[in-house]
Amino acid sequence: MKRILVTGATGQIGSEVLTQLRATECRLRALTRNPGSARVPRDVEVVQGDLADPDTLDPCLEGVDAVFLVWLAPLAAAAPALARIASHTERIVLLSSPHQIDHPFFQQPNALRLVHAGVDRLVADSGRQWTILRPGPFAINSRNWWAPQIRSGHVVRWFHGAAETAPVHERDIAAVAVRALSDEGHNGRDYVLTGPVSLTQRQQVHIIGEVIGRALTFTELSPEAAREAMLAIMPGPAADMLLAAYGAAVGLPAYITSTIGEVTGIPARSFSDWALDHAEEFVVLG
Repeated sequence: MKRILVTGATGQIGSEVLTQLRATECRLRALTRNPGSARVPRDVEVVQGDLADPDTLDPCLEGVDAVFLVWLAPLAAAAPALARIASHTERIVLLSSPHQIDHPFFQQPNALRLVHAGVDRLVADSGRQWTILRPGPFAINSRNWWAPQIRSGHVVRWFHGAAETAPVHERDIAAVAVRALSDEGHNGRDYVLTGPVSLTQRQQVHIIGEVIGRALTFTELSPEAAREAMLAIMPGPAADMLLAAYGAAVGLPAYITSTIGEVTGIPARSFSDWALDHAEEFVVLG
C-alpha cells in the first residue's frame, strides 16, 4: 500500500488533497510544524517537520512513496529540502503556478514567480518522478476577499472589476493531484489547471449573488484605495502582485485549458459550482 506525505495539509489546497486521498487505498501522513494544533482526520498520521529546516525531514519521510509538495518557505531553503525529499521518495507532485505561460496576468514581475521557478527546477532535476501542477487563480480567493463584505451587506468594494480570469475550484486541483500521486502516467508532466470559463471579477460577484439569492453590487476601487484595503488581509508584496496581475488582465480573455477533464475524466467545475459549494460562507450575519 502506497504511503503519501502531504505538506501544506492544513491549507486550502493541501487539506482538499488529503480529503480526496482518504478515498483511496493509500496510507496518509501530514507534515506540520505544530502537530498539536493541526486539524486533520484521525486516520491520518501527523508528523512534525519544517521544510525550511531539512534536519527535521528525515523521520517524516521514512517509508514515503510520494510527496505532495506545497512550497511556502524561502527559496534558499529549497535545495537542501529537495535533496532530503529525493533521498527518501520516488515521486514528487509540486503545487506551483503558471508563471511561464505567455499571458499578461501571469507575466507580472514579482518575487513569488522567482521562488516558483526555482523550486520547479529543483523538482525537475531531482532525479525522481515528478509532476508540476500550475493552477490559475483559485476560486476560493473570492471567499477570502469578498465574503466578509457580502455577509455584512450587498456591496463588494474591490479593484479591476473588468479583469478576466478562469477561477479554478480547489476540488479540481486536488483531483489532479490525487491522480498524479497515486496513478502511473504522470511522470514529467506539467499541468496548467484552470476553470472552464473566462469571467470578469464583476461577473463573479454577480454569480455569487445569484447562488445565494441576493443582488450584489460591485463598486470599483482605485488601485490606491484597493491597496489600503488589501493590507488588512495580506502583506504588501502580495497586494502589489495582485493589483499588477489583475490590472494586466483587464480587457483580455483569461487563459483556459482543458487539462482537468483530460486528467480526471471529469470536466472542470464552473464558478457557479464553486459558489454553490461555498454558499453558506456568504450568508448574511444575523
